[in-house]
Amino acid sequence: MFDIGFTELMVIAVVALIVIGPERLPKVARTVGLLFGRMQRYVNDVKADISREMALDDLRKLQANIQDTANSLEQSMKQEISTVESGLNQVAGEVQSAVQEPAAETAFTPAVADPAATAGDVKKT
Repeated sequence: MFDIGFTELMVIAVVALIVIGPERLPKVARTVGLLFGRMQRYVNDVKADISREMALDDLRKLQANIQDTANSLEQSMKQEISTVESGLNQVAGEVQSAVQEPAAETAFTPAVADPAATAGDVKKT
């Protein structure tokens, strides 16, 4: 975190001993250590919060991407179903008209006389 070497720490310790005095130095060192520990925990908590927020943001982006893909797929499937449905309706209409045409033709055809009677007439000649 800080680029402080051993010699720099020794200089800081000697200055602190001279300025603070030998009687209060252990208490001040303890307080500084506690404050430093709190600062480290606070920095680590902030880093963890930032990491969680970044992960949550990534998950939200992924969710939006998946939702867009699902909507696109749904629209595509609806289009395809509509196309197939219209094709089936067209085929059903063609089949229905084809079934109705022979029925109409047989309704108008004259009835044939008794086939046995016509066969007998042929034999007599």
